[in-house]
This record gives sequence, C-alpha cells and structure tokens, in this order.
Amino acid sequence: MPKSSSRLILAGLRGGSGKTTQSMGLITALKRMGREVVPFKKGPDFIDTGWLALAAGRPCYNLDPFLMGNKATLRSLLRHGSGCLALIEGNRGLFDGMDEKGTFSTAELAKLTRTPVILTVDCTMATRTVAAMVLGCMHFDPDVHIGGVILNRIRGSRHGNLIRRTVEHYTGLPVLGVVERLAEGLVPERHMGLVPPQEHPAREKVLCNTRKLAETRIDLEQVLALADSAPTLEFQLEKKALQPLNAHGSPRIGVMEDSAFWFYYPENLEALERLGAELVKVSALEQGLLPEIDALYIGGGFPETHAKEIASNDVFRHSLRESVEAGLPVYAECGGLMMLGEELVTQEGRFSMMGILPVRFHMKSRPQGHGYSILTVDKETPFFPVGARLHGHEFHYSKPEACGSNLTTALEMERGVGCLEGRDGLVYRNVLALYTHIHAAGVPEWAESLVFRAAQYGLEKRRDLNAESGTFMMTGTGSA
Repeated sequence: MPKSSSRLILAGLRGGSGKTTQSMGLITALKRMGREVVPFKKGPDFIDTGWLALAAGRPCYNLDPFLMGNKATLRSLLRHGSGCLALIEGNRGLFDGMDEKGTFSTAELAKLTRTPVILTVDCTMATRTVAAMVLGCMHFDPDVHIGGVILNRIRGSRHGNLIRRTVEHYTGLPVLGVVERLAEGLVPERHMGLVPPQEHPAREKVLCNTRKLAETRIDLEQVLALADSAPTLEFQLEKKALQPLNAHGSPRIGVMEDSAFWFYYPENLEALERLGAELVKVSALEQGLLPEIDALYIGGGFPETHAKEIASNDVFRHSLRESVEAGLPVYAECGGLMMLGEELVTQEGRFSMMGILPVRFHMKSRPQGHGYSILTVDKETPFFPVGARLHGHEFHYSKPEACGSNLTTALEMERGVGCLEGRDGLVYRNVLALYTHIHAAGVPEWAESLVFRAAQYGLEKRRDLNAESGTFMMTGTGSA
C-alpha cells in the first residue's frame, strides 16, 4: 500500500497571482537542497505543467477529480509522489470551482488529499486588507489547512514589513515569503496563458531566476517543515493492472511531438505503454514521410503559431492523407483536430493543413470554448462505443467553419461548446478528432481502444503484405 507524507499545495486568491513562478522557484530550490520533488498541477492545464516539469526535470502530473474521479486522483498522487515531496500548484482561486459550492476547487483537492496549503497573495495596492482576505479564507472553510502565506508583488521593504506584521498579528499564520514585484514577468504571457517552455528562448535563465527568487525571498526551511507535517496518506491501489494487448507484437503508435504539438497528459502516454504499445515520435514540422506506425495520436498545442511550417511540409501532408485513406487509426485532440482540417486562418494569412476533414478553422482574439465538458457518444466512432459518457476539458481560440457536406460528428455536448452546433468528435474512416481533451485515468477504455485498433491495423497490414509477397512468389515460380 503506497504512502505519501511530504506534500503541499501552493494556492492563490485568483488566477495570475504568481503561483507558477513561485512553484518553479520552490521546486528548483528544494531540489538544490537535496529533496526529491515531484510536481503536480491541480486542474487540466498543459502549459503550467510544462514549466513545472522543466523545473523538476521529470513529468508533472495533473490532479483533476472532474476528469479523473476522486479515486484515480488519489492513486496518481500516491503512485507518482510516494517517497518524495509532492508539490501541487493549485489553479485559479483557492475556492473557485464549477459552481457556488466550489465543486472541484483547489480547496476540495486539499481536503481530499489532506494536504496543507500555502496561500500566495498578490499585494498590489493593498496593505491591511491582505490580512482580511487571508482571514476570510481561513474561516470560509476551516477544514482546509492553510499553513502559511507568501506575500507577492510587494513594493519595497516598508510595504512588505507592514503587511507581514498585519497578517501574522490578525491571522496567526506565519509569512513564509515576501516577494517583490518584478519589472517584468519571468515568463511572458499570450493567449491561453504563459508562453510555453518549448518556445521560450531563455528557459534555463528562467529556472535560474525563479530559484534565486525562492532562495532569497522564501523561508525554505519553514516550507519544508509544513510539507513534512502533512499526515500520512494511504490508499489501496487497484489490484487489477492493465494487461498488454499486444498478442501479435507491440503495435507502434505515433505521437505527434514537437514545438507545435505537445499537450499530453503523462498518464495518457503511460497507459498506452503499459498496454504494450511502442510510442514513436512524429513531427509535422521536421518529418518527411510518416514513419511505419499502426496508429497516430495527435495531441493539442499551437498549430496557429507554426501554421506556415506545417503548410509548407507537403511531403508529410501527402503521406498522412495516404495513410488515413489506407485505414490508419488516428485520434486527435484540439490542435490535432485543427491540423487535420482543410485550412487554418490566422492574422498572418490562410494556411493549408492536412485536408482530411472538411473544416476551416479561424483563429479569434477571444476563447471560443473554455472549461470542463461532458459528452455522450451517440454515433459510431473508431474508439468509443455508442452510449459512452466522457468527462473532458476544452480550451481553444479557433472557430470551425464547415466547408463540405461530408461531415459526421459523433458526440453530443451535455456541457461545453464542442466543434459544431453543440456537438464534437468529427469522424472520417478510422479518424476521430475533437476539441475535447480526455484523461486516461478517467477514461481507461480510451487507451485500450487505441492500442487494440493499432494492433488490429498492424495485423491487417502484415496480412496484406504477406498476401502480396505470396502472390509475387507464385507468379515468379510459374514464369520460371
């Protein structure tokens, strides 16, 4: 039975309060002190997890009870954080959830996992009111263990000292750090949040600066004491393990992985490998012909910032279209959906995409879909049976426009926007492409289906090749 003791959550009063920068600093500083730190991110985010993974030098795992369920959330924390210090970055404000009850909030995760919370507070243009806000959080839900406060965006020592004295006097909580306002953010933002680490030209400098910030402005010994004070968490993992499905050899599943496509939950890739799949890196930017694979998984990302490079890779586009027509199973999410369309229209112009789905995507200045989604499969798909109900997440600035009549959607949106007219999941041959991201821990049948389809397709390819080889040999023998 795995156990986890050292852990903490870094939460804020709102989104954009500096949690990611401080989490990166704590991870790198605590690593330098000799602690083994495993990063986690509350919620469905991909970009913050990319930065936290870079800081830790290991995967960052999402903890999201909506996508995964409570049991899978606990299993993930224990499986990946056992024996280490689990640092969990919250999302949005501490009590912000799906409804007025704060369902699926960071606070609810803290209670589920019995994890102490450090509250980071943006102190811009405030002094004594900061204490009132912290005190309000303490009394709003006494079952949430707030163990300390970090004062962020402080304007000089006088400002910081005043707030420190006020917070400690009225709340009784220790101020664990006083972080001054920076002239510029360490990580710039754009649509969808922070600039991803893959596109930041000075990633290592960012890590160095956040570490120095934590080492000089945060009391790391107190932070460690709070993390080590967390009660031991035990949970019985499922005895049933995923059984490999590769009776006919390991199916090769391509994973689109480059600076344009990298939105993948680590558990999704791990689930495919546990089922016996061999993962093969594929790039729409650098590759020519599609490699020998039995299925393709295209995650989300930023095709809009790489549209020119994708459009100019004619060899890859033609190769993928040929493979799809030959029956290659393809599962695509969000950015992957956009890449499979006819065109992508951005401020820089119109760019040809793969031309597999009769849809044109227009980039907009505001989100066109953002939040948790619930979908029901009501038509046949290559990967989900009719009647399946999925929990997912969508976040996209693109708006689709149908540019052909041969368009089939297979999932009805119970919650969320989807792709077209309240529906999601475009189907063509063995392709399923949707805006919605799903998590393998919450939808285990996804990995099983993708690996099964890949194995099936690989077997069919080998049969066809053997048949062709046999025909050639017979013809050759007859001619002799």
